[in-house]
Amino acid sequence: MDIINQTNRCILFEEINPERLDLLTLVGDVKGIDSLDDEKIKEINKELLVRSFDEFLDKFSPSVYSFYNAAADNGKGAVVYTLKRPENIPPEYISEIKLDHNNDFLKMLFTLIETKRSQGIINVDFRFEKVLDMISPKKVMDDIRQARKEIHYLYDKYDELDEGDPKKLDLGDKLNYKFEEARQNYNNVMAMLPLAIEDIKTRLLLGGGDDKGSSQAVQIGMLTIGETGELKIIEAPKEESNALMLASENSNTSLVSIFESDYDDVSDSPSSYVRDLVVRTFCPLPATLTEVDIDKEIANYKAYLEFYTKAKDDFVKASKPLVEKILGVKMFFDQYNSKTRGMRPALLITNNKLDMTVKSSNVPRLETYLNTVNAKNDFSNTVWMGIVPAIELESTGKPKVGKVIFQGNKEVKKEGNTIESLTALLQVMRKYRVQVFFNFQANEETTFNNVATTGVDKYMDKCQLMTRQDYSEFAIPCLPNFTIIPKDKSGVVIDTIIEKTEDGGVRVSNAKEDILKLWIQGVYVDASYVAAGLVAAYQCPEYLKECSFRNTSRNYPGVRFDIEAGDNCLRMVTTMAKEITGFTNNIKDEINKRSFGFVFSSENAQLEGKDIKRITVYKARSLAMTDSGFDSIYKTIVSTYIERILRFTTNDFKQDKIEVFFSNNPSSQKEKWKNDNKFINSVVHPGDDLNFSIDELTNLCQIDLAFNGNVKNLEVLISKSTSAAGAK
Repeated sequence: MDIINQTNRCILFEEINPERLDLLTLVGDVKGIDSLDDEKIKEINKELLVRSFDEFLDKFSPSVYSFYNAAADNGKGAVVYTLKRPENIPPEYISEIKLDHNNDFLKMLFTLIETKRSQGIINVDFRFEKVLDMISPKKVMDDIRQARKEIHYLYDKYDELDEGDPKKLDLGDKLNYKFEEARQNYNNVMAMLPLAIEDIKTRLLLGGGDDKGSSQAVQIGMLTIGETGELKIIEAPKEESNALMLASENSNTSLVSIFESDYDDVSDSPSSYVRDLVVRTFCPLPATLTEVDIDKEIANYKAYLEFYTKAKDDFVKASKPLVEKILGVKMFFDQYNSKTRGMRPALLITNNKLDMTVKSSNVPRLETYLNTVNAKNDFSNTVWMGIVPAIELESTGKPKVGKVIFQGNKEVKKEGNTIESLTALLQVMRKYRVQVFFNFQANEETTFNNVATTGVDKYMDKCQLMTRQDYSEFAIPCLPNFTIIPKDKSGVVIDTIIEKTEDGGVRVSNAKEDILKLWIQGVYVDASYVAAGLVAAYQCPEYLKECSFRNTSRNYPGVRFDIEAGDNCLRMVTTMAKEITGFTNNIKDEINKRSFGFVFSSENAQLEGKDIKRITVYKARSLAMTDSGFDSIYKTIVSTYIERILRFTTNDFKQDKIEVFFSNNPSSQKEKWKNDNKFINSVVHPGDDLNFSIDELTNLCQIDLAFNGNVKNLEVLISKSTSAAGAK
């Protein structure tokens, strides 16, 4: 660890936010240049390197852009969402929606992942609808109520303290932040619609109990005992009601004026209705109980609800590809499920599409960057792994029919990376010994359910052309992909239309057609993020020790850790909840016969009497072929590690120093590793061996790495010593 202090930096070949800088732009023109200077690497790290999910959100600020098209929907108007900022529309007409912890769609998905993880329930038994309604106006309003409670609590404390009191100033800072959060919505009609929907519903159904109830007109009254002892409810005097509303020395009333003033100050085009809505939302007062025009409010409610449902549906469709990338990055970092300050995984995001990166005119830029960080004896910026998600996999498609009678699925072409782009990338990554984790597009055809029923033949067929290639050992196909929300369980009830009753009251409609619903059409996470995240996590010796591997040495990274050996896969589990009851024996036999791919498992298992409720690793193989099938990924990373240690300690492969490195002298590196073989992360395990031979004619050093009898070859070009004096 003194020479190489990290073995888990990963590069993600994906575009997150086209408005932010990217690797190709930062590297720039490389004609006549062999490597980048230190300042340029520092700049690339500043812009593109992230060490946590929160840092990722901060640096890349993934966003969806929206604008209003007045001509859409037969002149009714509609919200248009796009992942790229429209270039031909004035900036003042474009809204930027940040996909972060405050976005209700992402919050819902994060909650769903955590809930499923904590419950350990497979997909068929999990009640997705209980979490999906978090994006309904009712649940959005719940968040507002919580924020409202916090604002009132902080303001009451603030109001009690003397001017200049340090505690008051601290509370003032917190209040300023809370108001900043609130005012983000003032100019965003789509953000105000859930408030308006729930506001109308609250006022119209006042006294009706729950959402399924009905309501009569409400007039505030008082309970009294009459002259003869009878109970009576009489109408409250108007002046008393007004007195209640305008009571002085009332913090709620003070906040009313603050919110009104704040809205007027920051609103682009103030509206009295929206101003009152903001006040009613954050400072509910008796004034909200005044008479309302029921017919108009019901019409508004229906219009708001229909518009919101359509807009929300369009937003989900537009944002889902980006949301799935965000979830992938989160799952990468989540695999290092620890707060320890060890060798934390780091992710360098190119922020370019793969096909752009591997264009013939751009490959030299990528090679120059990798030559700078991977071909030096400084390993602080070395890239060890890569992630390429969403490789296109041809669908079996639907059978063609001559006449369409019933509504069926609309075929939606999902943008992905081509196998041609992947192979072009692998040609480059091989030179710099970067192992690339890739997966085929995440959808209902690449899930655990699908593998459990159809097997892995289609994956093997698609990967066939990448076997027996120079780059095969650096290509790692990952499967199955993870299901966050199954397609058939992705319905979200937004709300139900309100109607007027015959006696002038209001009720929630019982008609099925009055239930407004949208379908998310499933949410999935690419397996390559989880696979790379897990391998990056177990490189850290501190994390290995946390995962019950007590025989861990802090002197070595986890390069020799074999997750397939013994019960390692049951100790080093993913953070993903189980999805199915498991694969059939036939499917497992098929996988075992060739030992294909980095395969995840959702099996019933126990370790030391405890049930394993997480997804585990079944196989961890690259596309390199051996006599018995595909080769383990750890062999490549060990050989890469040894080559880099060898280069460093032999001053770029000097022959005399190589001989010392592999000698039987107790102080040689080979003997030190062999004698220190009792740890789970020892570089050399019992049964392993290191040998070498030098071809004097070609100046090639052939290194044989024997892993428990299986030999892996490594070849380096030696430097002849100028003097025999240094030889020992």
